[in-house]
Amino acid sequence: MKDFNSKKSHNAMGKKFSKTEREDRADRAERMQRMSARYQISDDIVIDYKNVPVLQKFINDRGKIVPRRISGLTAKNQRLLNTAIKKARFLGLLSVGSSKR
Repeated sequence: MKDFNSKKSHNAMGKKFSKTEREDRADRAERMQRMSARYQISDDIVIDYKNVPVLQKFINDRGKIVPRRISGLTAKNQRLLNTAIKKARFLGLLSVGSSKR
């Protein structure tokens, strides 16, 4: 019987991980955990279409909305952010695209 509580030391093909593969996995996991200070917002800030400075933090220089895997928001907050940005763009509070061409 397999012990499911033990740490995985083999890949899907049954080969053992080499030390470098394990280190690479740890490095990748560590990079994913680090969040940029640019996208961190406090809990008391409300995501709303009228709060333009907060919305601008989540738009890159090309005018695109930053994805959830980069921003680090929860799925619910990312949906709220997307609708708020789209409302603000519709009302003219935010630019639709980049000014560079």
